[in-house]
Amino acid sequence: MLLEEQRFLSEDLERLESAISDRIGEEPKQIRERLNRDHQISGFLTRIQDQSNRLLDIYKDVEGLRTKEIQAISTGDPFDEFYKQLGEIKDFHRRYPNEPVENLERAYKRRAPAEGESATAEVDNMFTGEESFGKFLDLTTLHEDYLNLSGVKRLTYLQYLDSFAIFVPPQCPIKRVDKTTDQYFNYVKRLSAYLEDFLKRTRPLEDLDKLFSVFNSDFDKAWQSHSVLGWTEDQKTAGPAAPVAEGTGEGIWCPGCEKEFKNDNVYKSHLSGKKHIKAAEIRKARLDTNGSNVQKAKPQINPLHDLKERTIAEREFRISKLASTLSSERTATRVNVERKQGMTERERQMELDALFAESNDAAPLAHDSDSDSDSSEKIYNPLKLPLAWDGKPIPYWLYKLHGLGVELPCEICGNFVYMGRRAFDKHFNEARHIYGLKCLGITNTSLFREITGIEDALKLWDKIQRDKRVEGGKSEGIVQMEDAEGNVMPEKVYYDLQKQGLL
Repeated sequence: MLLEEQRFLSEDLERLESAISDRIGEEPKQIRERLNRDHQISGFLTRIQDQSNRLLDIYKDVEGLRTKEIQAISTGDPFDEFYKQLGEIKDFHRRYPNEPVENLERAYKRRAPAEGESATAEVDNMFTGEESFGKFLDLTTLHEDYLNLSGVKRLTYLQYLDSFAIFVPPQCPIKRVDKTTDQYFNYVKRLSAYLEDFLKRTRPLEDLDKLFSVFNSDFDKAWQSHSVLGWTEDQKTAGPAAPVAEGTGEGIWCPGCEKEFKNDNVYKSHLSGKKHIKAAEIRKARLDTNGSNVQKAKPQINPLHDLKERTIAEREFRISKLASTLSSERTATRVNVERKQGMTERERQMELDALFAESNDAAPLAHDSDSDSDSSEKIYNPLKLPLAWDGKPIPYWLYKLHGLGVELPCEICGNFVYMGRRAFDKHFNEARHIYGLKCLGITNTSLFREITGIEDALKLWDKIQRDKRVEGGKSEGIVQMEDAEGNVMPEKVYYDLQKQGLL
């Protein structure tokens, strides 16, 4: 049955090419739909490679089975061969009665929204909520792993986003000797794996294997020439305390203290300090010792240690390259984190609800001509009724029931008009109204419900203040009396108890 398999593979290749051309002709507006399309095309391309390899193996005919089958059909009685193959087919289905048959016509057809889209669920489960379908990076777990490393500074998440791809001082205080630990190796391994996986998920149609091979070749050249940042020969011979780089280049670098100074006066004043003098002496002695050791004897070479250093340096080099490739996503992540830090919990929840609503009402409707005509029609709303959750005007009886046609202004809120009694009653506890009262100098806002005028609010506040002062004056004028046992009480109570003979 090799000829039938050959025909099946050829048909499958044609169906795949047609499916790819149909999807390339589309241009989705949303990033979710675009990723869905790209991952489908990537899966089709992978299947084309697999099916093409199978078809090439049939054409090569190493075992000669295809030639024997062609000879059996061309020579001899064709009906005998036909009934022989028919018997094999019946025998196969007799042994496997529930064997599913693959329908190539529907396998790669663009499905309607009602039929469901299996790849959409795959894309939904492919990204975390923080990544937002590949718009942003999610490095929160890796940030925690970085903070658990020994000898690092406590960086915020924003600072970590700026410096996670830099492995030289002052951004990275970890020295070369400390980088060979298992904890640091696992950290750079996880960071590199995450960036590679994020690149594969967001760019499924790019030739990433070629990009990674370019990274490997660039690293090999840099390692042989000893030009990998943080792993040069002078840093290796200078010992673990030697400076790897002279700061950011914006200020003045002190090699003895391994510290950068932004101000020239501060740098000059610290030169006479005991800490700097001691650090300079230690650095000078270390350099003299290292120079004499290099001249006297060759250092011992540990192949396993060198291999581990090369592996860690390769991970750092790849992380730097991947970070530069994902520079736009990195910048967008920083902007998104800064924006979310300035939002309240209610605003974050509203944003999540809007995101879920957008993903649920995504554009598969665009593939249906009937839905196109419906969405293009304007909604008839002559009474200017509020819109419900489905985007259509609410019924008129509901509009009258809630009194949404009644306008209730509030002068304290800046003459803001509230539609309906329900919204008007709720606004007295909202931030806008409370802020307006505080601008008038009113602190106790609970007593000013149903008051919307500025003049009325000020009059009531003045009356409350006068009443408080009068009550305070009365309490100050009370005469205090003390009995024989030392109990203090008002004068009226004292005389009442005295008349009753209780004192």
